[in-house]
Amino acid sequence: MNNQIKLLVLVFLAGLLVGGCEQKDESLEVGFLIHAFDKERWENDRNYFVENVQELGGIVKVMDAKNDASKQLAQAKELLANGIDVLVVVPVDQFAAAEIVKEAHAKNIKVISYDRLIKNCKLDFYISTDNVEIGALQANYLTTIKPTGNYALIGGALSDNNSQSLYLGQRNVLQPLVEKGDIKIVYNVFTENWAEEEGYEHAKKMLTGNGHIDAIIAGNDAIAMGVIRALREVGKERQVLVAGMDADLRNLHEIIAETQTCTVYKPYEKLAATAADMAMKMANCVECEKTYKTVSNGEMLVPTFFHTGMIVNRENLKLTVISEGYQKEEEVFK
Repeated sequence: MNNQIKLLVLVFLAGLLVGGCEQKDESLEVGFLIHAFDKERWENDRNYFVENVQELGGIVKVMDAKNDASKQLAQAKELLANGIDVLVVVPVDQFAAAEIVKEAHAKNIKVISYDRLIKNCKLDFYISTDNVEIGALQANYLTTIKPTGNYALIGGALSDNNSQSLYLGQRNVLQPLVEKGDIKIVYNVFTENWAEEEGYEHAKKMLTGNGHIDAIIAGNDAIAMGVIRALREVGKERQVLVAGMDADLRNLHEIIAETQTCTVYKPYEKLAATAADMAMKMANCVECEKTYKTVSNGEMLVPTFFHTGMIVNRENLKLTVISEGYQKEEEVFK
C-alpha cells in the first residue's frame, strides 16, 4: 500500500470515527459498562476513566454486570434509553456483547471496546494493550531463564478474546523450542473466569498427573495466585517458574518472595486516559488526530489503539509499577 492510499484510508477511518453526530453544548454523558470488579485492576481502570472524563468536562455513568452477559445487555439498554452520548464497554462475553453494539447503533450511539475486543459486529473503536505481544513477553522471559523443560499454560477465560491473543503470543515463542525438543508443553487449558480458584484446581491436577513441572504461564495474576497456592502445598513454590499478568499488589509481594517469577504491567492510567479522550471526541464529533492500527473482530477491521505492556520482575519493581505511579513503594515492600 503506497503512502497516498494509506492517507486515504486514515482519512476514511477518521470520518467513520466522527461521522453521524452533532456537537452538543451541554455536558456529555459517557456510559461505562464493566464486566465486573472482580480483580484489583478494574477498580483502578474505573477510577482513572472517570477522573479523565470529568477533567474533559463529561459525566460517567458506571454499571457493573457482575460477569453476567444478559445483565450487561440490559444495562446497556438502560443507559441508551437514558440518553448517553457514547458507550464504553468492557464486555463480559466477546460474542454476546455484539448485541450491545447493535442496540447502540440503532440509536446512533458509538461504542468503544475497552481492553477486551467485542467480536462479530460493526465496532467503532478498540483500546487495549497488544495482548499477543504480552503473551510473547511472558514466554520470552521464562524461556530466557529456563530454555528447556516441561511447561504448562493456564490461560484466561474462553469468553475473552484476550485469552486467545495471549496464547498466540506465548506459542509464537514456545513453538520453535517445542519443535526442537527443548520444551514440552505438558498441560494446556483455558479457564472460565480468570479466577484464582481455577488456577489452584488446574495446578493441583497438573502437579499430580504430569510429573516434574519447570514453568507455568498463567493468564493473569489471579490465576497465578492459585498456582502458587497449589505449589506451596507441595513445597515447590520456589522450584517452578510462574508468570502472570496485571501487576496486582499481592503478586508483587510474591515476586519479592521469589514465589512468582514475573508479571506484566499494563499502563492502566494511559489506557483509561486514551479511552476517555476518544469517548469525548466521539460524543462531541471532534476529529481524531492520531493514526491507528486496525484489528479484525471477525466482522470488520476495527480502528485500534494499542499501548505497550512491560515485564515486571524482582529487579525492576521500582522502575516499572512504582515509577509509573501504579503501586506505592511502601505498599510493595511492606
